[in-house]
Amino acid sequence: MRTLNIGILAHVDAGKTSLTERLLFDHGAVDRLGSVDAGDTRTDDGGIERRRGITIRSAVAAFTVGDTRVNLIDTPGHSDFVAEVERALEVLDGAVLLLSAVEGVQARTRVLMRALRRLRLPTIVFVNKIDRAGARTDGLLGDVRRLLTPHVAPLTEVADAGTPRARVTRRPPDGRTAEALAEVDTEVLAALVDGPEPTGEDVARALAARTADGSFHPLYHGSALGGQGVAELVEGLLGLIPAATPGTSGGTEPRGTVFAVRPGPAGERTAYLRLYGGEVHPRRRLTFLRRESDGRTTEVSGRVTRLDVVGGDATLTAGNIAALTVPGGLRVGDRLGGPTDRAPQFAPPTLQTLVRARHPEQAAPLRSALLALADQDPLLHARPAASGATALLLYGEVQMEVLAATLAEDFGIEAEFTPGRVRFLERPAGTGEAAEEMPWLDRTRYFATIGLRVEPGPRGSGGAFGYETELGALPRAFHQAVEETVHDTLRTGLTGAAVTDYRVTLIRSGFSSPLSTAADFRGLTPLVLRRALARAGTVLHEPYQAFEAEVPADTLATVTALLASLGADFTGTTGGDPAWIVTGELPARRVREAELRLPGLTRGEAVWSSRPCEDRPLKPGNSGPGTGVGGHSGE
Repeated sequence: MRTLNIGILAHVDAGKTSLTERLLFDHGAVDRLGSVDAGDTRTDDGGIERRRGITIRSAVAAFTVGDTRVNLIDTPGHSDFVAEVERALEVLDGAVLLLSAVEGVQARTRVLMRALRRLRLPTIVFVNKIDRAGARTDGLLGDVRRLLTPHVAPLTEVADAGTPRARVTRRPPDGRTAEALAEVDTEVLAALVDGPEPTGEDVARALAARTADGSFHPLYHGSALGGQGVAELVEGLLGLIPAATPGTSGGTEPRGTVFAVRPGPAGERTAYLRLYGGEVHPRRRLTFLRRESDGRTTEVSGRVTRLDVVGGDATLTAGNIAALTVPGGLRVGDRLGGPTDRAPQFAPPTLQTLVRARHPEQAAPLRSALLALADQDPLLHARPAASGATALLLYGEVQMEVLAATLAEDFGIEAEFTPGRVRFLERPAGTGEAAEEMPWLDRTRYFATIGLRVEPGPRGSGGAFGYETELGALPRAFHQAVEETVHDTLRTGLTGAAVTDYRVTLIRSGFSSPLSTAADFRGLTPLVLRRALARAGTVLHEPYQAFEAEVPADTLATVTALLASLGADFTGTTGGDPAWIVTGELPARRVREAELRLPGLTRGEAVWSSRPCEDRPLKPGNSGPGTGVGGHSGE
């Protein structure tokens, strides 16, 4: 059985979940057509998802066409759940990018297309809602070429668009398709220029090849609710998107990645694993590699106690997806075997908040619940904070609202969130050392000798701890006490922000038996580490967002002046009459202000999108953490 893993991506309300329901229903995977409005769809099975009518977590469903099993991954559309989408992209063989024929190309659509093109993921564009009043086809195709990608060609035509009588007919690849393909296919270009002109078979073959390598995008029309054009879309999926070839590296050892974690029927954690090579069967012992938040890599091993392969097979084979359970629990991002060919590029959350239980007796259950939710989404980074609160990292206010509802409904906990604030980070500026020798009963009252060196680590490495002392010079419990305390201490740096991308090395150690205890090392480590960090110095960094603003031509000067006053660094300005596209990077704490002021400057005609990018050193004169500056992340 050939397997295709297809993701459905779109701006909010473009019809992702409705299209998933239609595909499942048309191919016999469900016996009735679910509705987002009625809250009875197959993939949005959470209470919050059904009430709000949005997808929050990626879901997997499958249907079969001939000898091909299609696994559908329905992804969130709201920008606050960008990490869910990034994780899904890693496990896909291809994608369907939905547009609404009424709303057209929206901000989130452009962000998604950029990600798909960056990954060179085979992508088909599907224009949905052709039977809705106000639907456009020809004009929308021009918008797609201008705003999404010029390398696109329609393979269907629409009659009576914008009415309930809208119908879709196939449009075989022709001369117009060949002209569009010539921009990305040298053989087609040569045939058009030098002759003989490419035949229909030549064009079809080039179309399949360029779709497969992600450089060209076929476009189909239809209506998920009415069913028009869906059969043509499925035909395109099967004919133009190749199934993944199982990897050969690592022999027969299984390789895969965990891209989602959900609570199981008995409360256990169920992980969704995409397998790239080898096989997994029940009771097999597996070893996963896990990257911790401080940059370390640990191993998680256990036997598979439950294995539910999408499609019903008994064994998980390369290319397929399964829900499985391993004692101890798996987390999103855990890797089975070696690295995969397509690693997700997670933009870190830039919003931080503190969570407290409204009722004091629920403080401990709240922390346990947040840690469980962080296993489903490690980018939440739940950690203890002062006064019994828990610190969380998020992408935006909608994610915060959904989290509060999840705590109330799934765990019975009423939680209060402080207003979101932009998260700053510190990085070591240089190298610093400090040490303390035994005994200092008059100074620190710790029976321990500790010397530490702090220095910058590679960008994106998080935190690392190493040794220059002789192996075995300290008991293992003392070593562990120092290492754990180092990472805990650097959660707060010299300015109050967390320290990242550091390397701390133990350069001196000693103890007195039987007087020394692990508590001595836990107590002394912060004192030595703080002095070493102060000598190294730190640089405060703030998060930035990459933005794209499409504005009317006569407002360009006003808009660029506004963005410049907010601290934007511009990377490009393209276009002309009637609109210009301005791109650049802006401090995340100023994004919300830009979003609020743009409509007034552009008569409401501006189209704005932004996404987290790398942080930068805080410019002189700007405020850092603790200033009460509110933050916003997303679109």
